[in-house]
Amino acid sequence: MTLSHEEQYQRSWQERQEIAENMQPIIGRLYRNKAVELVVYGKPLVNATTIDIIKAHKTVERFEQQKLRLRESFPVLEVISQLNLAPGRIDLGKLAFAYTYKNAAGDLSLQQYLERELSDLLDHDDNIVPTDVVLYGFGRIGRLLARLMIERAGPSAKLRLRAVVVRGGRKGDLEKRASLLRRDSIHGPFNGSITVDQENGGIKANGTFIKVIYADSPEHVDYTQYGINNALVVDNTGIWKDDQELSIHFKAKGAAKVLLTAPAKGDVKNVVYGVNHKMISKDDKIVSAASCTTNAITPVLKALNDEYGIRNGHVETVHSYTNDQNLIDNYHTAERRGRAAPLNMVITSTGAASAVAKALPELKGKLTGNAIRVPTPNVSMAILSLNLNKETNREELNAYLQKVSLFSELQDQIDYTNSTEIVSSDLVGSRYAGVVDSQATIAEGDRCVLYVWYDNEFGYSTQVIRVMNEMAGIAYPTLPLAR
Repeated sequence: MTLSHEEQYQRSWQERQEIAENMQPIIGRLYRNKAVELVVYGKPLVNATTIDIIKAHKTVERFEQQKLRLRESFPVLEVISQLNLAPGRIDLGKLAFAYTYKNAAGDLSLQQYLERELSDLLDHDDNIVPTDVVLYGFGRIGRLLARLMIERAGPSAKLRLRAVVVRGGRKGDLEKRASLLRRDSIHGPFNGSITVDQENGGIKANGTFIKVIYADSPEHVDYTQYGINNALVVDNTGIWKDDQELSIHFKAKGAAKVLLTAPAKGDVKNVVYGVNHKMISKDDKIVSAASCTTNAITPVLKALNDEYGIRNGHVETVHSYTNDQNLIDNYHTAERRGRAAPLNMVITSTGAASAVAKALPELKGKLTGNAIRVPTPNVSMAILSLNLNKETNREELNAYLQKVSLFSELQDQIDYTNSTEIVSSDLVGSRYAGVVDSQATIAEGDRCVLYVWYDNEFGYSTQVIRVMNEMAGIAYPTLPLAR
């Protein structure tokens, strides 16, 4: 019997759903049991819904101009699940596409091809010791870091969220903290179960127990009494900025290292993961993850400087309002920030342009910067107006940036979109430091203007997690390697 067009489409869709449903438990077991994280062209598959898995496969055509079908990637996933792998990140999409359409295996069988491509993970022991993590401060970034760590929790997890430290302790505080973790006006509901453990003074989230510690200062905390030792303390308060001030955390028993989720002053290393994270040594006790804007623009600037050279330029950030501004007109020590954030565009300063030089010294003194705070609660944009050392055009520049986003050491930091309809709310939850909006690119001669979106909360938090891993000595390869 000949099927109608509608029936053929429906049958095809049902086939994709069924394959995606069969993929889910394999993806979950690989992550829980082996700490092997699967992605498709950078799109995460761990904890993904069937629709997420289908959509991730659809993105491949955008980059390769040819579809990758789930029935083509599923056999690859099955063989991967049977290999003896050490922890790592594997791009299932790239492996399947190269095997199916690029003849990457040559005369090798699928098993032999995967053993070759994944040799850096094959039959290797996992000797990395888990690290206890304490979130000092539980605001916007702190709660997103908690979500990200809980999402990846399990027997094989190496970053283990053990506690959060907050001020207060008044009646009902624990319930309110749990509620803020459970529901988020911007990022939506928590994906899982959250309950309050009054007896033990903590929050249980998807099987993870998080001790809530009340203290006005780090020196009043003894982490060891909660079984927390050699902890990485992530300071989300922004109260202390330099090496001397941040050293107060070491007055707390059980604290070993400190990561600041804000730009640091003095000699503290400001790290943008993907650009200068290798400068972190095992002896570094205090590190800064810089700012959301610095993380958004520095990878793109590095990519441009490596290929074209940057003579000079200006960075204008169109930034969503933050907690530092007033909801309604009121006194504020900073210029203009006292005016109602949801009602005004507010010109203000940004240190991001100058901060780039801390991660990318070759750009020192070459960039100026300013910022405009706008009435949106999340997702910002950086406009990079640059003078290059080499001439280029829009098509060439976009092609280069697309390649960087897929096949370079910056593939986890830079995303790329060619949509003509994308707006800021579409980028809520982006796990990239920045997203190049290729349709807005302007390039003529040795001048270019690039528009880079970034989720200044979630995208930044994913960068912080990467720095945390680096400080904890957790370094897993992403395969296949770019060839």
